[in-house]
Amino acid sequence: MKPPPGTPLCPLDALDDPGAKGFSFGKGQTRFDMFLVRKNGEARAWLNECPHAHARLDNWPDKFLTLDETRIICGVHAALFRIEDGFCVSGPCAGKSLTPVPVEIVDGMISIAPEDQLARNLR
Repeated sequence: MKPPPGTPLCPLDALDDPGAKGFSFGKGQTRFDMFLVRKNGEARAWLNECPHAHARLDNWPDKFLTLDETRIICGVHAALFRIEDGFCVSGPCAGKSLTPVPVEIVDGMISIAPEDQLARNLR
């Protein structure tokens, strides 16, 4: 189950720029897996699930980015996604997108944001 708005994830400075980190909440069928990506001082988040086969993106903990750190990569199918918006530019799910998770940075801490924050960020 998705954590409620205000749930702290990590300090912004805990992520390399660019960098990524995964998070899991709950267990079993209610488990919620997500990840953060930091690039150019901004943080974005998505469900840790490839839109192709609904598999986790990371084969190894926190390994969400390509070697040159310019794209998000699915460790199962090598699909490539833009960091800016999670859109798949290459691979079996080309044209689809990762599912965004709203986050906000307040006083240097990245936290889960209300859903309406996601709508504002996508404009």
